[in-house]
Amino acid sequence: MASVNVYSVDGKTVKSVELPAAFSTEYRPDLIHKAVVAEQANKRQPYGPSEKAGMRHAVSQWGKGRGTSRVQRLTQGNKAAESPNNVGGRRAFPPKPEKDYSKKMNKKEKQLAKLSALAAVSNPEIVKNRGHRFDENVTLPLVVENDFEKIATTAEAIAVFESLGVYDDLLRAKDGKKIRAGRGKMRGRKYRTPRSILVVVSENEVPIFKGVHNLPGVEVVCTSGLSAGKLAPGGAAGRLTIFTESALEQTGGW
Repeated sequence: MASVNVYSVDGKTVKSVELPAAFSTEYRPDLIHKAVVAEQANKRQPYGPSEKAGMRHAVSQWGKGRGTSRVQRLTQGNKAAESPNNVGGRRAFPPKPEKDYSKKMNKKEKQLAKLSALAAVSNPEIVKNRGHRFDENVTLPLVVENDFEKIATTAEAIAVFESLGVYDDLLRAKDGKKIRAGRGKMRGRKYRTPRSILVVVSENEVPIFKGVHNLPGVEVVCTSGLSAGKLAPGGAAGRLTIFTESALEQTGGW
């Protein structure tokens, strides 16, 4: 089994530990992509217009012979209504709220995809190919002492990332913030920020959740909440990941 260094919050090597067996899983990018697509699909919410949208009018058609288009018009006026090509009319082919967007995946495939994505975070080549920036002298995945979970301020968290040699990845995410292409600009998601460091902790509601929540692209997750989507956002494996020592031990049972 491969071994990795355990670092203190000051960036100094404390000791080395062996990686759990889960980190030696075969790399399966096909399964990882399939699991992430299914995870994204199952998060979608049903949406669509009301059944009566654009149809709440009293209308009639004038017919031929009056030099106008044969569309539905208001009975109390001459304004066109209800037809799909008219202002305020119904949509021709609206999205259906009853449509099922979910995707099924076998349990064993889903588990294998998660383990494969977990193994990919320990491969420096895969992590580097994903675009992450880190000090080449560190061992991946980065394992930090449990004191890291007690950090509650952003300034302290940044100091730890600098000492570990991964602060450049935060700058990459910060500089990569761009205006989103498409209609999302109008719908409360104007900007798109690249994913940066994933911090894996042993339990929920530890101070580090508050300490890094304001950093661009950084996410914190408990080991019980790990999935292929967290370890390989967008289906691209090899996310730069930091484990606390106790969190790494919990993956030994996988």
